[in-house]
Amino acid sequence: MNKGLQWLVGLAIVATLAGCSTGTRQPDAPAPTTTPSTSPSRDLGPLTGSLAHPKSRWVPVAWSELPGFNDDALHEGWVAMLSNCTRPNAAFAPLCREVRQLSLAETVEQREWMMQRLQPYRVESHSGPTDGKLTSYYEPVFDATRRPTATNTVPLYQTPVGLVPKRPWFTRQEIDTLPQAQAALRGREIAWLADPIDVLMLHIQGSGRLRITEPDGSQRMVRVAFAATNEQPYRSVQQWLVSQGATKVSLWPDDTKQWVAQNPQRLQPLLWSNPRYVFFREEPLSEVDASSGPVGAQGVPLTAGRSIAVDRDSIPYGTPVWLASPGPTVSLAKLVVAQDTGSAIVGAVRADYFAGTGADAGRFAARMNQPLRLWALWPK
Repeated sequence: MNKGLQWLVGLAIVATLAGCSTGTRQPDAPAPTTTPSTSPSRDLGPLTGSLAHPKSRWVPVAWSELPGFNDDALHEGWVAMLSNCTRPNAAFAPLCREVRQLSLAETVEQREWMMQRLQPYRVESHSGPTDGKLTSYYEPVFDATRRPTATNTVPLYQTPVGLVPKRPWFTRQEIDTLPQAQAALRGREIAWLADPIDVLMLHIQGSGRLRITEPDGSQRMVRVAFAATNEQPYRSVQQWLVSQGATKVSLWPDDTKQWVAQNPQRLQPLLWSNPRYVFFREEPLSEVDASSGPVGAQGVPLTAGRSIAVDRDSIPYGTPVWLASPGPTVSLAKLVVAQDTGSAIVGAVRADYFAGTGADAGRFAARMNQPLRLWALWPK
């Protein structure tokens, strides 16, 4: 291996370690509390080898390989690039001054800068396949009350006292049935919702917004952000429904709610099919906060349509990525940034596309399940 390539591989490892903080839609640990250090930029000249990561191989390619590169509205993607620069990984940090300077530039200038300063790498598995799967997630919005009512009987909990990170706690079924689990959660309620499927949706998405009615009748909007899990494995409720003979489960959660309405006696087994349970923290929602998505694993707010969740062993947080995914829901060829992760987002070419906030974003996310190709855009 030549010295230049050795240097780049070393930088990639540093960046991976700096960028691989966790704290996500359903992360395994909280996001880091320090900003990764920066390192000087260096022109390495032509690249001749591939960069290896634990779950992927990056192969250098020409910009002409990226579908739709000349057509994307890059100024929209620049919002995510700017957000990225509030907590960049070690490799990208030296470029952030230039990224900020280009925030109001024309798309053609931003494209020229990318071609001068970044090298595209095709992301593929170590065994060679370059195709993967794209799904989508969003930030739901639900009505809630601060105290239980005749209709709002399903709690959303803060982290229980005594929960130990990385140590399995009670399963979802045990939380619902065991007195010792219920005692540990007593007094930890953030709010109460009417529909257990809505609460399950919050657990799966990992964050959301609540329109809370306070005891005095006033209302306010807050964000509930991921705090911890019970460290139990995640199981797909949709797969469980299929195993039970359900034939229509593509539009989550509408199809699930319809199935529950037809099979009310099977609600609890459906909920308990996913033993993972998520705990939240309440955050105020200012006008500035309301204009952006929740904070992802990288520690920065997500940008609708421009942030993706990835497997951190394939792509480090803070890496700009070119994403290409042909229909059937929508055909995408665009700049995105790897800023989040999720328990189901595993593999070299795997991404979850942040669709935004609210019901329309939720309907879009429910339909998204289509082929995917990725190119990491790494500093030269």
